[in-house]
Amino acid sequence: MNKVRTMEEMPISRFHFKMFTYASGSTFIDGYVIGIIAVALSVMQSYFDMSLTMVGLIGMATLAGMFVGGIVGGYLTDLIGRKSMFLIDMLIMAIVSILQFFINDPMQLVILRFILGIAIGADYPIAGALMAEFSPRKNRGALLGGLNAFWYVGYSSSYLVGYFLLPTGEASWRWMLASSAVPVILMLIGRLNMPESPHWLANNGREKEANAIVQKIFGKNVVMSKEPEAKVKTSFLDMFRNGYGKWVFFVAAFWSLELIPTFGIGTYIPEIFAQFGFHDGRKEYLGSAIINIVYLAGLIPALYLVEKSGRRPTLIWPFLVSSISLLVLGATSGLNMPFAFILILFIIYGTFNNAMGAHPWIYPNELFPTHIRGTAMGFITGITRIASSVGTFLFPIILAKYGLSVTLYICGALFFLGFLVSVFMAPETKNMSLTETSSLNKRTNQLKESSVIRKNG
Repeated sequence: MNKVRTMEEMPISRFHFKMFTYASGSTFIDGYVIGIIAVALSVMQSYFDMSLTMVGLIGMATLAGMFVGGIVGGYLTDLIGRKSMFLIDMLIMAIVSILQFFINDPMQLVILRFILGIAIGADYPIAGALMAEFSPRKNRGALLGGLNAFWYVGYSSSYLVGYFLLPTGEASWRWMLASSAVPVILMLIGRLNMPESPHWLANNGREKEANAIVQKIFGKNVVMSKEPEAKVKTSFLDMFRNGYGKWVFFVAAFWSLELIPTFGIGTYIPEIFAQFGFHDGRKEYLGSAIINIVYLAGLIPALYLVEKSGRRPTLIWPFLVSSISLLVLGATSGLNMPFAFILILFIIYGTFNNAMGAHPWIYPNELFPTHIRGTAMGFITGITRIASSVGTFLFPIILAKYGLSVTLYICGALFFLGFLVSVFMAPETKNMSLTETSSLNKRTNQLKESSVIRKNG
């Protein structure tokens, strides 16, 4: 007689990589859409007479939309299902991407970019929830964390596409903006054959459908879970109740503390290198290119270690090393240090920083139960988008007013604060089922209650 196994106990297979492809489309498109606007704007400004305010609005519209999309889309994902939202989302993105080609006024682009941002923001919680709910528990951290890599792939691809579209003439910016429709439509077609999450179906009382999907994919001797999926109606405020508010704070805090310095440094890295004294027209861009490559390469060892060593150490120590790297850079900013020395410190910072970049996908999708997984991920994504926007906006102001040294000290201090938050709050979820990880808060509360009873007894 064959042993009955759960789908979380199954070995990683071709199906899991197919689901990873569907989910990674979300981060790829996010990076692509944010990157392509930078290239398109440089051409658009000669076509339209735009004020600096209008340029800023166009640049910020997508991020503002992502704040709304994350909060609303995450909640809808838990209400109507992962697959339904995935398809609706891609359809909206495809239509809006094409409409960008036909704009006749910069304000029209602001509106379209805001709508595009809403759709992208909604896609984040869908992708994370679906990937988590299909992943083997031994590989869940690597699969979730790996989604982060495709943001950089999308961002880099947008610059390449922009470069090759430049020779198309005055309308090149239109083709650049509309080009996001290509990956979106491909992803929409691919997702048509994607299954619904069995966890979501079971949570909504559709166990027969859930079991049918599990057995069709994994075989007749495979069940969804050893524990029955709790049937809990989705409520937006549930992510703050029953101890889950602690996890909302934890993930939003460490993710924001990682993003604020990262977006600031990443956006203005050529200027930073120039202020270190490397402004011959080549070294500042060479350094920028190397650091961006390392951002992607640094994720590879992190995805191995997150399963081997666990979630806690791969979050805590990268925060500390990134902090020390930036503090040392701040201390040596006026000492005319060699280019290689500065570059090595930035490479260390970039490698360890990207190692912690996997955790914003892992922790929120593990710590919350099925009925609020998308809601919590969406809400936290929205909060962190505000943080990254503020960081990007304030970075050049602080740099100009207080200088490079103070700016790097502030960035280092933010990473150190992230280190402290992680030391005191980060749980270990390695090798646990989703039922176990989403019950950690209850287990902590039970231990506290038992301790109080023993003391009073």
